[in-house]
Amino acid sequence: MAEILLSLTIIGVVAAITLPSLTGNINERTWNTQRKALYARFSQAIALMPALNGYGTLAEDASGSVTEDNVAETFITSGLAKVLKINNICSPDNLADCGVASKINTTASAIPVPADWATLAPKMISATYTGLGSHSMINSKAAAFETANGETIVVYYNQSCRGDNFANNSYIVSPFVCANFIYDLNGSKGPNTVGKDIGFMTALYSSDTNLVAPAITGAATRGLNQRQAQEYCRNLDDARLPNREESIAMAVNLKLMPAFTIQSIMTSYIWPSSKLVGHMAWGSNFVFGMLGTANTTSCEVQCIKR
Repeated sequence: MAEILLSLTIIGVVAAITLPSLTGNINERTWNTQRKALYARFSQAIALMPALNGYGTLAEDASGSVTEDNVAETFITSGLAKVLKINNICSPDNLADCGVASKINTTASAIPVPADWATLAPKMISATYTGLGSHSMINSKAAAFETANGETIVVYYNQSCRGDNFANNSYIVSPFVCANFIYDLNGSKGPNTVGKDIGFMTALYSSDTNLVAPAITGAATRGLNQRQAQEYCRNLDDARLPNREESIAMAVNLKLMPAFTIQSIMTSYIWPSSKLVGHMAWGSNFVFGMLGTANTTSCEVQCIKR
């Protein structure tokens, strides 16, 4: 009897040690599978839309106060709902009714879900850079919806976004960002953490839209050249460096990024997946709200997965 009790005790101790790790691994695999499936459904849906701009009404008076704003909600009801199975749509004042969590956990801190473009990405509202001109737009509020698969999606929409007509020149980013989506794979259930059940997707260009969904992986680092940076990412479970559209999405969703990456984007450029000529490469700088060429000897490293 004593030996049986001892064996049961040992089994219990081993189970208590290993079960949390096993459960965590199962959750990670489940979230990764759900994230890829969600991206596939959204990509197919957006490809069926003739254009992403022009939905809803957004107006302000002479003092700059917004007098009418239904753009995000109209984008859902008149656009996405026609190409994507949606169960519930929530106005900007009732996001919680769609399971939107009150707080999002990032690696830096817990933050409220951004209620509008100005809170999510101020440079979407106003950006200027010498030689590239400037761009401004009226601030609009986020709306939300629940998918038929149980995900919660918060939508930020730019009704005046443009097509991919910048060639290879540097440019102000905001005119080309049509919509941004913060998704929660299990609604208001926990852990409500970026990189686990929460992530983001960004749709660029009004037609021939490119939907990108960089999943942040690993800690950011510095002091590597591009070849070393690529190898560093491959060693992080086959991750990779972001392309220029993905770097825009990361900058738009700066508030959801790891603390070190936030500082990197604010002070330098992140290593892109490909160089241009010599030491020059595309980089995203949301201090000025622009994408342009950077001297890659000063780039930081932030790995992503698709």
